[in-house]
Amino acid sequence: MLEQSYWKVVLRYGHIGQRNEVFVARYLAFNEEVSLLDVCETAKQMPGVKHSKLVSFAKEIDYSEYLVGKESEKENFYLQKLMTYNPIVLEEIA
Repeated sequence: MLEQSYWKVVLRYGHIGQRNEVFVARYLAFNEEVSLLDVCETAKQMPGVKHSKLVSFAKEIDYSEYLVGKESEKENFYLQKLMTYNPIVLEEIA
């Protein structure tokens, strides 16, 4: 069985050209063998993410930081609003 790796990725959402973008930290879990490039490619496919300079920050984190981050995602107003548009797709990715 493969071990997991956990990542904190700060993504840009919103209307970037109009200076209405918002930076949101997402906490993602992958197989242990994933690279930073793989994480960025997956982030590019997430709903609502802007494709121009989409990843502002990314780093590998430990499991406890991942759990705290997942809880903070549930409290993030922007992600809550994004979930109302297509909750099924977002739940599969989260």
